[in-house]
Amino acid sequence: MSPAAAEPRESNRWAILALLGVAQLMVILDTTIVNIALPSAQRSLGFSTDSRQWVVTAYALAFGSLLLLGGKLGDLFGRKWTFVAGLIGFAVASTIGGLAQSFGMLVGARVLQGAFGALLAPTTLSLLTVTFEDSPDRAKAFGIIAAIAGGGASVGLVLGGVLTQTLSWRWCLYVNTLIAIPTVLVALRLLHNHRPQSRARIDMPGVLLAATGLFALVYGFSNAETHSWTTPVTIIALAGSALLLAAFVAVERGKKAPLLPLHVVMDRARGGAYLSILLAGAGVFAVFLFLTYYMQENLGFSPVKTGLAFLPMTAVLAVTSTTVQTRVLHRTGAKPLVAVGMGLGLISMLLLTRLSPGDGYTGHVLPPLLIVGVGIGCIFAPAYGTATLGIDGSEAGVASAMVNTSQQVGGSVGTALLSTIFASATAAYATSHVRATGLSGAAAIHGYTVAFAWAAGIFALGLVLALIILPSKAKRTSSASKAARHKRTASVAKTTASATAAVIAHPD
Repeated sequence: MSPAAAEPRESNRWAILALLGVAQLMVILDTTIVNIALPSAQRSLGFSTDSRQWVVTAYALAFGSLLLLGGKLGDLFGRKWTFVAGLIGFAVASTIGGLAQSFGMLVGARVLQGAFGALLAPTTLSLLTVTFEDSPDRAKAFGIIAAIAGGGASVGLVLGGVLTQTLSWRWCLYVNTLIAIPTVLVALRLLHNHRPQSRARIDMPGVLLAATGLFALVYGFSNAETHSWTTPVTIIALAGSALLLAAFVAVERGKKAPLLPLHVVMDRARGGAYLSILLAGAGVFAVFLFLTYYMQENLGFSPVKTGLAFLPMTAVLAVTSTTVQTRVLHRTGAKPLVAVGMGLGLISMLLLTRLSPGDGYTGHVLPPLLIVGVGIGCIFAPAYGTATLGIDGSEAGVASAMVNTSQQVGGSVGTALLSTIFASATAAYATSHVRATGLSGAAAIHGYTVAFAWAAGIFALGLVLALIILPSKAKRTSSASKAARHKRTASVAKTTASATAAVIAHPD
């Protein structure tokens, strides 16, 4: 690329980062903003409490099962148009959801949202990867995106509460349209489409096996949350997902152009990053899920006040993410940072196991929130950067899709596992304390603390696996140095060849 051609890209990098940050925030917001609107939507459309979970599950099923395909489409057809298609589709689906006059229409819109979200999310991260490739600002850019990924959920709680209370639950869906339309216009102006010179065929067997395997996995965990782990549907779904995903790995080994090249996940650094994102996502879900209940039911907070109560965690997370990416990561590597983050998550969850009915926000909820905010910042920022570091441009989409898949599967696992544990612990406490005063509140808090103890175990597992799997900085640096030397050699060779050709063409 000539200096003249490179110059616009250099000057537009931060504008592109802002664009991608908005898209990332829109997808993350949707994981929590609709949850706040559910009670109002239920009253408006008249569906049952048992059916309410499907508004959340429908999105998770479509999003989780189609992420790998969405990432691959960006690699094959160009990321600009994939990104734009994802934004437009997400906006249309959100508008349909806002206009919904029946439960079926709302659930159908959520399925469409999940499908277009699966197109948008990995394309956003792969655009970030190629935009900041070889840039000294790469670390800062990934720190910002990781902060949005980690803190966007709490912003969704605040925005959902404000929109539901001041306007209508429908605006929790319309807001996506208001965000997406100007984002599309900016994307059309800023982004350049780069298609591969030779486009391989889509690996349809891989697509079918991955999509059905991930669908069965997310559905199995969702069904376990709403029913139980021992129901036939849950067992069949989880066993089927294991078989389908094992078949996917076997098929991908023999493909020349696989949906997911296995070396992407077999690399210790990337594989360790994906696993860290999965476990951190599963563990931190306890914070949003059970502290939301605790603050509303025990502290009497409104939905808006509950969302605002999470903002200190979001602020700390944002500062930590950008700081570790720009000032610490290049000195220590990802391994110690992720380990420290997992350790802080463990400490935070252990502190939350000490909650009692008479506790307040400032003294008992805020300190663990701040600690886990620092911890998640230490995990997500280096893990996001490491998961796409050194990846070939033609594979940036699927590598990015694995980041989103890890986070989605982690969230599904965390929701199902911890919700089931909470329900069992609450029921057991109520049975053994039949004559206790304030039984329902005490039983619920006991359930929260047991769930937090299990979340502490998830962070402890993440700490151990990070220390075992993630490579040391020396190994990663050595690998990066070789890649850098290879690029410099290729660049010199290309420059020499161009100069020679110029001399031959114009000997004077």
